[in-house]
Amino acid sequence: MSSIPTAAPTPGIRRAGADDRTWVASLLGEAFMEDPVSSWVFPEAEQRRALHPAFFGVFLDAALEEGSVEVTDDGSAAALWLSVPAVAEADVPAAIAEDEKAAALMRAVSDPANERTEAVGRLTARVHPRHREHRYLMLIGVDPGRQGQGIGSALLGPALRHCDSAGLPAYLEASSARSRSLYEREGFVFTGRTVDLPDGPPMWSMWREPRG
Repeated sequence: MSSIPTAAPTPGIRRAGADDRTWVASLLGEAFMEDPVSSWVFPEAEQRRALHPAFFGVFLDAALEEGSVEVTDDGSAAALWLSVPAVAEADVPAAIAEDEKAAALMRAVSDPANERTEAVGRLTARVHPRHREHRYLMLIGVDPGRQGQGIGSALLGPALRHCDSAGLPAYLEASSARSRSLYEREGFVFTGRTVDLPDGPPMWSMWREPRG
């Protein structure tokens, strides 16, 4: 799930650490308040605002422990990345099962009575490509008051240039038609597979080959 604006100059970028966890979780919660998928998971706005930090905290902890979290110096945006290894076809079910454990944790820590909190993770796990090593953009969020200023695109820039220099593809799921079109400007292409939430909005599986 991701929401980014168009390209423009931004503050400096740094790598976040464990001391940044609280404010980054809060930022992500605010950034996705109007997101179609978040609105499906938590239909009531008050509930969404209260539970978002815990829900997104699962993604955040994974990125802090196993990947990277890139943030702007002024705290206006954050991007969560994981490095995903190539998986042999015979091992794909085990990889999906591992991701489904994280989905169950999302439900347990945010809203145990709400099966939608787990459904998102389970369904994205089944669509996620496994055939090649790549960088996975789990989330990118921009403070609502700063959206539309190009901060998200600029935050992506260094990470995508790293992918290019390392010869690594990148992958994400776009959670709105608007974010899909913005990611296409960054070189991501719809894979042809969507994450189909029951009676909910689609998520677009998108892949980016390294450039030059």
